[in-house]
Amino acid sequence: MSIVNNASTTNLAALATTSSASSASSASSSTASSASSLQSTFLQLLVTQLQNQDPTSPMDSAQMTSQLAQINTVSGVDQLNTTLQSLQTQLGATQQLQASSLIGKNVLAPGDTLTVASGATSGFGVQVGSAATDVKVTIKNSSGATVQTLDLGAQPAGVVPISWNGASSSGTQVPDGTYTISTSATGAAATAGGTATTVTATPLSVGTVTSVVQQSSGVGLTLSTGNTVALSSVADIL
Repeated sequence: MSIVNNASTTNLAALATTSSASSASSASSSTASSASSLQSTFLQLLVTQLQNQDPTSPMDSAQMTSQLAQINTVSGVDQLNTTLQSLQTQLGATQQLQASSLIGKNVLAPGDTLTVASGATSGFGVQVGSAATDVKVTIKNSSGATVQTLDLGAQPAGVVPISWNGASSSGTQVPDGTYTISTSATGAAATAGGTATTVTATPLSVGTVTSVVQQSSGVGLTLSTGNTVALSSVADIL
């Protein structure tokens, strides 16, 4: 019977991890070692060490307890990962169900275009990051020329739906086509007589949800405009 010198005893938790990972790698390069396999390897090493320990210098109970705590920590982390993966799967299914209910509905989502067809304009909007003292929307035609500027005045933080009658700055009806919108907003000056602060203002386009797609970043919506936007980026449902 061989005798193990406890003064130089290898940390069993670390050895179990290495041994189990090596075994798993030999069996399949795509399969990671699980907490259960680590525990099995650890217990085998522990029993072997107990059987071969020096009777005059038995294993330090504190050291054994420490190593048991380490392997239990590995098991706890593995179980936590499994639980989180299950929650992520359930969340994804819930998001897909919510997204499917939007098919056929009009939504406001980040976008910088609007259309004019038969004199009627598609809706659009702006998402204001914080309370603004003045919000402006500039509408340009396909040539880049400004056809109308809308001054919305002071607006609170949030989504501001906008309707436009299709009239240009001169009062004439603009021709049918696709137009580009840009937005700007300013806030109150930090001090009396100071320069007004810039407020984030994101242009929003209206689109009809035609289908739901799964993206690497999560659930996405395909719109009638041809754009695909993340479900989380939808600012309003019309």
